[in-house]
Amino acid sequence: MLAAASLTSMAASPTLDKMKSSGAITMGVRESSIPMSYTTGDSRFDGYHVEICRMILGDIKDKLGMSTLRINYQPVTSQNRVPLVQNGTVDIECGTTTNNAARGKDVGFAYTLYVEEVRIAVKANSNIKTIEDLNGKRVASTTGTTSVQLIRKNQKAKDIKFEEVYGKDHADSFLLLESGRADAFVMDGSILAGNIANAKNPKDFKIVGEPLSIEPIAIMVSKNDPEFKAAVDDAITKIVKNGNMPKLWNKWFLSPIPPKNIVVGLELSPATKNAWAHLNDKPAEDYVAK
Repeated sequence: MLAAASLTSMAASPTLDKMKSSGAITMGVRESSIPMSYTTGDSRFDGYHVEICRMILGDIKDKLGMSTLRINYQPVTSQNRVPLVQNGTVDIECGTTTNNAARGKDVGFAYTLYVEEVRIAVKANSNIKTIEDLNGKRVASTTGTTSVQLIRKNQKAKDIKFEEVYGKDHADSFLLLESGRADAFVMDGSILAGNIANAKNPKDFKIVGEPLSIEPIAIMVSKNDPEFKAAVDDAITKIVKNGNMPKLWNKWFLSPIPPKNIVVGLELSPATKNAWAHLNDKPAEDYVAK
């Protein structure tokens, strides 16, 4: 049970007030960010971040004394996710968004529960093994993401030239690689692993090279509603304290997942495990080796 002071502060939150008065909340979700946030068909959504968000909202619902809460799912893209949180269309975005300083000027980020490594996916019979091998190649990424910028900034890439091709979403970007219209797909490791696992012939692809960056992927909320962010962070703290995170990791990354019962097969990284042990909302810039 929350203390009286906490209940008062929660009531002052626009998002929490809307939840209580309408009995509903809008969750931003991705359509092809397997296994973090994706559609399982028939307008249903699931994934690691989606399930965590449901747990968060369940905790907040109970604290507000609500018997039920309707979750409205709003598909978002890399391009519109920040604006939709900014303008209040989306109350909580549960996708694959990097918490960085630039975005932090427009939106708020909850405690990080996943730390990503940006990697390179190629066809298994490709001779591409490192970032230097991208010279003269066509490199796919998803519109509205930062992945290609990371290659440009990489010291090892200073003398290489490549053609950029863009997919409208992650599934489209992977199709560019799969169909031969791109030689490589640069993106978050979890998204690459998920798309490879979901491919017709997963063995036809591999992830190569050292990580281009290490980034905190976090749940987005309004920057102008610190009370709601505090409620979200409190719920995350409880989820971690109750020992749920290893179970959630095993469920979404190491076990068969719907709708095709694919196994992503991504082992828990030391960076993500450390994020669980030391909850924080630090931006990506804090993860860069000084």
